[in-house]
Amino acid sequence: MTSYALRTASPAKTKAEAVVVGVVPGPALAPGGEEVASAYGRKLGGLLSSLSLTGRAGEVAKVPTGGAIGSPLLVLVGLGEDPDTQAVRRAAGAAARATTSAASIALALPADTPELVRAVVEGFRLGGYAFTTYKSGEGTPPPAEVVVLSPVARRKEVAAAVAEAQVVADATSDARNWVNTPAADLTPPAFADAIAAAVKAANKQASTKLEIDVYDEQRLAELGCGGTLAVGAGSAAPPRIVELRYRPKGAVGHVALVGKGITFDSGGLTIKPGSSMGTMKMDMAGAAAVVQATLAVARLGLPVEVTTFAGLAENMVGASSTRPGDVATIYGGTTVEISNTDAEGRLVLADCLGLAAERTPDLVVDAATLTGAMVAALGEKMAGVMGDDDTVDAVLAAAVTAGEDAWPMPIPDFMVERIHTSSIADLAQHDWVRWGGGLFAAAFLREFTHGLPWAHLDIAGPAYNNGGASGHVVPGATGYGVATLVEVARALTAPADAPSARA
Repeated sequence: MTSYALRTASPAKTKAEAVVVGVVPGPALAPGGEEVASAYGRKLGGLLSSLSLTGRAGEVAKVPTGGAIGSPLLVLVGLGEDPDTQAVRRAAGAAARATTSAASIALALPADTPELVRAVVEGFRLGGYAFTTYKSGEGTPPPAEVVVLSPVARRKEVAAAVAEAQVVADATSDARNWVNTPAADLTPPAFADAIAAAVKAANKQASTKLEIDVYDEQRLAELGCGGTLAVGAGSAAPPRIVELRYRPKGAVGHVALVGKGITFDSGGLTIKPGSSMGTMKMDMAGAAAVVQATLAVARLGLPVEVTTFAGLAENMVGASSTRPGDVATIYGGTTVEISNTDAEGRLVLADCLGLAAERTPDLVVDAATLTGAMVAALGEKMAGVMGDDDTVDAVLAAAVTAGEDAWPMPIPDFMVERIHTSSIADLAQHDWVRWGGGLFAAAFLREFTHGLPWAHLDIAGPAYNNGGASGHVVPGATGYGVATLVEVARALTAPADAPSARA
């Protein structure tokens, strides 16, 4: 178990096994590393040059110090021009992977504000994440101590930032663990059990206890949650909807969170190509994000009521699978013609959005690995955000604070026309038009929000990293959305006078 500490000590005098400093273009050492620069003196320029360091973001170099400073190892990480919290978070993540053999580490990155200190801790925690559940052997032990060196270490708000960073990093790591778990071991009932266990653990720490209800297939049928039942019809593991409630005294607002939890997506009878199924255990990343964000809000004790619905189903091929052309009746009575069983997530979300809207929250935010079309539009590292302007702006602002990339997308009127093209049901679930699939899905979801302030976060790209590690993002599950949703809840406690997040 790694301990984290705040100190005002000199990075040049620390006896930690490794000391981390930032490099900015010039090249030169970034704020936080001034005393290391003084210790090296004129030799520093030649050292940076010999290592071909330019200060570009993503650069990492390790240098034995030979007694030039107190630590035996100096780790240099690039920050880029005018490093902000996101640059610091990414640099700290890279530093975590460069110091795996050190038992004690001192981080001397820019950290003169609570926001920067939080970025350092979150970045280091998440950049050093590894999913080892299925690995044999003991692996590399984590460092015993990580010290964040900061000139403002003694301020209460800075200590609070470290504590908050730990909570968010824990929640993000736990979301990653769920998403990385093979689908055979995280079926909808097993996922519901895992959520219940996580709630029980969180309630030992939270001052306000979370409440949980798990709706099994019989309850879903009684409620009329036909979308969720249609998606799960072909699987031997029946679907679930999990409801969480966090109701602190004196709550100043109420947010409803909704997450897509398709524990494995074969595409159903509209079956995916085999090459597209390899990572489909991650199709429940939205549910993982909303649940873990709710647990983090409770652990932080934020004075905001949160109601969360996670729709859990496995989309499989079986004798009872839903067929293209079938009609499902969503919770509340709306009928939907199903044309593509591989566009299943919106059916589960529709049930959950209807349930959430009945709780009359101030705003609703859903998160889902919903469409490949959004990945085509924005790439693999950025989420698309759709909904009403004010709620979209709130989510975008929260994403900036959280250090998660997001971009606003429209819901044009012609998409509304497209979702009403079924000749036999109230709505068309899909229409096989190649263009604008992510926008079509958002228009469909909006039909179930009862006109409440709402934003849809399509995280199909950034929820899972198929490439190599970069900054605080490691291969596999990223935990995208947890930090943003926590910030959405936190923003309800502040005056609504922040400028628009739209560029």
